[in-house]
Amino acid sequence: MTPVTIVLIFVIVWWLVFFMVLPFGNRPAAPSELPAGAVESAPARPRLWLKAAITTGVAAALTALIVVIVQSRFVDFLEMSEQP
Repeated sequence: MTPVTIVLIFVIVWWLVFFMVLPFGNRPAAPSELPAGAVESAPARPRLWLKAAITTGVAAALTALIVVIVQSRFVDFLEMSEQP
């Protein structure tokens, strides 16, 4: 497995985890807290930096797990791709 493949796996896993983590802890802002032109459903404190940090840790762990599984040949993709 090349480093480029590992980076691509990490990027894909990162975005999947980010979209799963994104709604955690969101509460709509009170109408008095909304800036002009904001939608009522906008979160009061989205905490995107915290969610990105959590996502990076989880994605790194999942990417490492995927790399270990593929490198150990527990799941052999070359054998799966052979025609019968």
